[in-house]
Amino acid sequence: MKDIFIEDNGKGHAFVFVHGFLGSSEMWSLQKDYFKSKFRIISPALPGFGESHKAPSLNSINDMAKFVLEIIEEKKINKFHLIGHSMGGMIVQEIAKIAGDKIEKLICFATSSIGEIPGRFETMDESIRRLKEEGISELKTRIPPKWFVKGNKDKNYFFCENAVTNISEETASNALHAMKQWNGFENLKNIKNQTLIVWGDKDTAYNLEQVETLNKNIPNSELKIINGCSHNAHLEEPNKINQIIDEFLSN
Repeated sequence: MKDIFIEDNGKGHAFVFVHGFLGSSEMWSLQKDYFKSKFRIISPALPGFGESHKAPSLNSINDMAKFVLEIIEEKKINKFHLIGHSMGGMIVQEIAKIAGDKIEKLICFATSSIGEIPGRFETMDESIRRLKEEGISELKTRIPPKWFVKGNKDKNYFFCENAVTNISEETASNALHAMKQWNGFENLKNIKNQTLIVWGDKDTAYNLEQVETLNKNIPNSELKIINGCSHNAHLEEPNKINQIIDEFLSN
């Protein structure tokens, strides 16, 4: 895969990490460092994002899911744990729809079953409009601070700054349109995998109703709420997140 970055580190059972909008593989660093002694970590940067910014971006959640599955198949991995954050949470739900039998345990982190998210800090249409009118530089400085309780003063905010350095307007626009057009609600009842749903109670991108919808409709699921955290709880409270995930995967 030309210009695609894929971290493949550690040994043992595969654990696949899928980042979100304006994200990168690096944004999972505090989780990968924790789990690499227990699992084989597979962490791609999606086309157009982060370390894969030179690759042409994709404009549908389904295509992004197929991209991740192609990586997994190329590495001859038959079974794996899977986590997705935000837009990545939509992608992993789509992976569960396409190839749910390959997933051991599923983690949906700070995400929703639909892309047009009620209660988001602004509608997808508003984000798309502002991106077109104001440009990518403004979006890169305006949106990521909303993902932290402390905004850009959070000690781990630099992961977001690194992730957006080379992102293009086309990549951001494609992703916003992909999320807006995606709806995975009807498939929730078909997800048979043991599923953990994680959410920070100060998240302004995805509200409690959205994660409760996941929990109520995915048959074998549980919801863990992280108090005092926003959308990027894995960077705000990495120790708490890592322990919750570790316990879920170990049971």
